Amino acid sequence: MTAGTARRRSLRTAVLAVVAGTAVACGGSGTTDPADPTGTAAPEEEGASRLAGEELWLNPEGHGPVAVEQARAEGRTEDAEALAPLAEQPTATWFATNDNPYPAVEEVSLAADAAGELPVLVAYNVPGRDCGLYSSGGAPDADAYLAWIGSFAAALGDRPAVVVLEPDAVPQALVGCPGVDAAARYEVLAQAVDILDRQPGARVYVDAGNASWVQDLPALADALRRSGIDAADGFALNVSNYETTEASTEYGTELSRVLEDGAPEGTPPAHFVVDTSRNGAGPPEDSGSEEGRWCNPPGRALGEEPTTSTDVPRLDALLWVKQPGDSDGTCGGGPPAGQWWPEAALELVAG
Repeated sequence: MTAGTARRRSLRTAVLAVVAGTAVACGGSGTTDPADPTGTAAPEEEGASRLAGEELWLNPEGHGPVAVEQARAEGRTEDAEALAPLAEQPTATWFATNDNPYPAVEEVSLAADAAGELPVLVAYNVPGRDCGLYSSGGAPDADAYLAWIGSFAAALGDRPAVVVLEPDAVPQALVGCPGVDAAARYEVLAQAVDILDRQPGARVYVDAGNASWVQDLPALADALRRSGIDAADGFALNVSNYETTEASTEYGTELSRVLEDGAPEGTPPAHFVVDTSRNGAGPPEDSGSEEGRWCNPPGRALGEEPTTSTDVPRLDALLWVKQPGDSDGTCGGGPPAGQWWPEAALELVAG
């Protein structure tokens, strides 16, 4: 970190502290807001982003930054320059093994907090994960999973974090997943939301698949509700997928409305986030197979940069949840799911 960076972060931290103090004074602590002495101001616009103004944290240990540093160290200047865009954008950090997640989650959480920035974390260890496909695995049973998610949550402390909960888990259970009881899956996810929701800084988004998957939105809304969506901040779309931002936004807005129609009275409308990491060219028009639409399709491109500033009601952020350059699985010539694939990374940047 440069001295200039340190000064900027110190200044930003001081400003945030002042803003936080002002927010408390204007809340329900018995003081009066000078701008609203009667206390009758209208509530905050329900469509406003719940992450607005947050600066997303860039993990220096992400696959992109590490690949750039390695290329520089090895004198591969051309590769380093080509991959530089992947080292400049904040991406999510995934937790997808049965190891106790506490040390790694805490390390990420503390580093982001020290920078005054918001990390994006992915919890990906539900039993029966990925229906036995390329990312199969997960905790051995519900009890083990809840213990795992408990450690994950505890490691966050009271520090802020976005948590994308279990990509594909809800839509896979809804459409049918061999060996997975849908009702049991929804119940364990609801318990996971409840555990994470106890952490004051956690903003939880339950994964809801992508815009080309489940078209029965009332059924998906019911599955999400049984999975604890009403206690979460919202849902995530397009994680590790290639659907366009426009399609994802339209789908998410409609799903939010369907969820709102069936929600208990007083429940805030569900917001959503969209993974734009690799959707710059959208999905392939003619993939030849359903798998070819999402599993290492060639000719893709990076999508819009991550941001918490959107002009779409209920869309809280565009995020790079999937780390660009990571394989979708052993399809299309790729390495195992989640492993760095240099050729794919270079193709995304070129696209």
